[in-house]
Amino acid sequence: MKLLLLLVAVGMATAYKAPPKDYNYFDDYFGEEFVNFHNSRKDVSWKATTENFRNLRPQDKLAYVKRMCGVIPRPSGVEKLPVKDIQVGDIPDTFDARTAWPNCPSVKEVRDQGACGSCWAFGCVEAATDRMCIQSQGKMNVHFSAEDLVSCCGFSCGNGCDGGFLEGAWNYLKRDGIVTGGPYNSKQGCQPYQIKACDHHVVGHLAPCQGDGPTPRCEKKCISNYNNTYKADKHHASSSYAVEGVEKIQTEIMTNGPVEAAFTVYADFPTYKSGVYQHMSGAPLGGHAIKILGWGTEDSKPYWLVANSWNPDWGDNGFFKILRGSDECGIESNIVAGMMKLQ
Repeated sequence: MKLLLLLVAVGMATAYKAPPKDYNYFDDYFGEEFVNFHNSRKDVSWKATTENFRNLRPQDKLAYVKRMCGVIPRPSGVEKLPVKDIQVGDIPDTFDARTAWPNCPSVKEVRDQGACGSCWAFGCVEAATDRMCIQSQGKMNVHFSAEDLVSCCGFSCGNGCDGGFLEGAWNYLKRDGIVTGGPYNSKQGCQPYQIKACDHHVVGHLAPCQGDGPTPRCEKKCISNYNNTYKADKHHASSSYAVEGVEKIQTEIMTNGPVEAAFTVYADFPTYKSGVYQHMSGAPLGGHAIKILGWGTEDSKPYWLVANSWNPDWGDNGFFKILRGSDECGIESNIVAGMMKLQ
């Protein structure tokens, strides 16, 4: 009897093996093998989920994920942003912009870029929206339009839904300005986002994202019934700059608000569910832009707190944490921001 119980107990303890080296993360069988093996490891600081990618056809998954990585290299003819000179002060162990500025609801939001490689634009308008509210002490709670930036900033920003670069977005905000505009189907602001919201890599409450849609046509006018003109609705940045160095990034965030950043997406990242992400396995898929809004430490791992633009069904309610202090996936090498003109 004791031997039988021992055999049953041994049988219940599953030992997951590493999938083959050349396996496809987005294949239903090997994807689940990877997740089970990853989550069984003792040397990882984050959990993966098998739910990701189940709403896409296997032949579409890898190409789709690559298309969503919308950060492209800065062209040689485009100058780098000036690096801001920042005096580092006392930095707390933990900081969260959502609690630091409770009168700015946009800081808490997770947007949805839809089936478009427009992350480069979303990171910009998200940070700019937060910063306008913070600078105005909560008096200006408007959403800046990703639609306007994606569709109307041409070569100087990149290729719309086929990718762009961060410097171009912030230079456009300073030079040309961006109108207001809420999420898809919101009818908020001058130019709400026209690309349908969809489920990114998860089985959520929306229809799955299908392919990469075309870049919307640039329309220099506001939606009907909006009480302002396109030209008059423009808001501008007074400055745009890069930030270098971990403590200077922290000082910038806690002083002026969230920043935009770009990092390299590896094949294991889209399976993220919780914890402090570190690249463990898989090839690079492309660059992705996001918004950093804070930092902290979890289970002795220092992290950046990040808002993604794949709607709240992905990851940790749309947010994720990534290792801080060692330039994980290049997260600390491309930080940009700016100050807004108050109108």
